[in-house]
Amino acid sequence: MTNGLMPLLQLSDSQFPSGAFSHSFGFETYIQEDVVTGTESFKQALVVFLKKQLIFNDGLACRLAYESIENGTPEDLLDIDHVLFATCVARETREGNRKMGERMAKLCMELYPSPVLSEYLARVKKKEAYGHPSVVLATVYHSLDIPEKAALETFLFTNLSSLVQNAVRGIPIGQTDGQRILVALQPFVEEAVQSILDLSYGDLGAGGPGLEIAQMHHERLNVRLFMS
Repeated sequence: MTNGLMPLLQLSDSQFPSGAFSHSFGFETYIQEDVVTGTESFKQALVVFLKKQLIFNDGLACRLAYESIENGTPEDLLDIDHVLFATCVARETREGNRKMGERMAKLCMELYPSPVLSEYLARVKKKEAYGHPSVVLATVYHSLDIPEKAALETFLFTNLSSLVQNAVRGIPIGQTDGQRILVALQPFVEEAVQSILDLSYGDLGAGGPGLEIAQMHHERLNVRLFMS
């Protein structure tokens, strides 16, 4: 049996080729508009991102996908996939999630294959699903018998860690400052997990207008380091 800790460490490693390295998900707009200018403003922006985007979209989707597999209704993954795609307003972010989701699904099928992930990837290839990292990782976490709470904590922290690494290049901030931010965010991640567990399917897709506008503005920036 696979040791559950080692796959989690691998999947959350900044070197894992998920494609997140190429995306700022709107933060580059905030940087160029001087909304995010350094360590403190970036930390505050990440807290908002966690409480708005990750809790009500990616994080809740991960939980719902995990529970659909747990409850023996993996066909619900398609509904979650479609809601995530339809409620993502910014084209770059929508396409970024789709590309990352398919890439991650193919890679995880090589590393940690499962029947549910295989079926989801087949649907993506047939264009019956769009592909999203939160759905892919939920199938992997479940197949590895990772407890739901630990899966959600890992998922949220991995997303924040990727953005911190991108901020080191984009703002820039120092590596040590980036790690301090991740330590400071840990209590917020724990609170976010509890919030996600208290939500229902009807909460999926709640938007953050400011972030969505920043994501839409991104494709018109004069100079860009990131794809979204």
